Amino acid sequence: MKRLLTVVLAVVLSTAFVIAQEKTVNGPVITFESDSKDFGDIKQGDKVENVFKFENTGKTPLIISNVAATCGCTVPSWPKEPIAPGKTAEIKVSFNSAGKMGKQNSVVRIYSNASEPIEKVSLISNVLPK
Repeated sequence: MKRLLTVVLAVVLSTAFVIAQEKTVNGPVITFESDSKDFGDIKQGDKVENVFKFENTGKTPLIISNVAATCGCTVPSWPKEPIAPGKTAEIKVSFNSAGKMGKQNSVVRIYSNASEPIEKVSLISNVLPK
């Protein structure tokens, strides 16, 4: 019985591994040039923006369904149309430091049909008094 259970477990795990690899190999993949931007010291009230460039390095069209920021101080904009394999696109993210102080790490989550369905990019800064 123990041997049968071991064989069944091995088959299930190897099947899951094959399915995961097929999804990665055959589906869309987001590959960012850089997934973070550090602005260093900025003054309270400053607005900063970064463009995160990426490529669909997968084999099927990439569809970004939503992009969500951790707070209202961070505003993303993203392409609404599918990104074909081999094509590039951009996600623009702006951060308003009004009312913020100290080290800030504004994380933006990208929801898509990619092999990794949730990707993250971030804007980092240290907000100093005016």
